[in-house]
Amino acid sequence: MSKVVEVTDRNFEEEVLKSDIPTEVDFWAPWCGPCLMVSPIYDKLSEEYDGKFKFCKINVDENQDTARKYQIMSIPMQMFFVNGKQVDQILGAVPEHMIRMMVDGILKSSATDDK
Repeated sequence: MSKVVEVTDRNFEEEVLKSDIPTEVDFWAPWCGPCLMVSPIYDKLSEEYDGKFKFCKINVDENQDTARKYQIMSIPMQMFFVNGKQVDQILGAVPEHMIRMMVDGILKSSATDDK
């Protein structure tokens, strides 16, 4: 069962920017083929990294304020946040190992930052 959190314009700040663990946000839309291709990867990773890394998704059609704020011009766009700040991003549908490398790198650097 996926632990991906659906976020909206209303709860983006609470769920993402105020998260106490590193967070990924998948900017997507239901009509986007590549978005649908990567969605199962985020479902899987949300289970594996539960409690260590938070995975979210936001529908850009229904939440245009947030999409505009982060200048989302193409999807899928994955943005990674630590302590309320964007630290990295991935544009497009990429293989699981690339996403996993990004997540592991962020976890490693955020653990170092805490010390």
